[in-house]
Amino acid sequence: MKRVAVISDTHLPRGTRRLPARCVELCTGTDLLLHCGDVCELGVWEMLARLGPPVAGVHGNMDDPELKELLPAQRIVEVEGSRIGMVHIPGPAAGRARRLRALFPDCDAIAYGHTHAPEATQDEGVWILNPGSPTERRTSPAHAMLVLEVDGGAVRPTLVRL
Repeated sequence: MKRVAVISDTHLPRGTRRLPARCVELCTGTDLLLHCGDVCELGVWEMLARLGPPVAGVHGNMDDPELKELLPAQRIVEVEGSRIGMVHIPGPAAGRARRLRALFPDCDAIAYGHTHAPEATQDEGVWILNPGSPTERRTSPAHAMLVLEVDGGAVRPTLVRL
């Protein structure tokens, strides 16, 4: 079994804002860290890479040019026999799950960002996941992230309020 931390929309640096200690602790204690875009600056990506686990991500609309060059707009990562699709902007809420499944047809889970609204729902057997944001909750009730347990092709997500 592998544990995967999923975060998005960190929008750092911004003033004195930092990743919450609980977020850093959870990310450090996993086998892989996924970021669904809007890191914002390359130095923040480098800081995430120093937390310990390997880091994979996609760029978001607010990321600087260096990140947009470094990170793809979408990607698939394979973990313990599961395929996890990643994209930042999922498009309009209407039909979102169907569109995401069409974009990543052979994935067991699809993680996206941009909305800052946490989600962990299944659609036709595929997990549709949004970790929310650990730093900028906007209209969500709390800052959040996801921790996935991935084992033998099964993905078990847990939304974590920070």
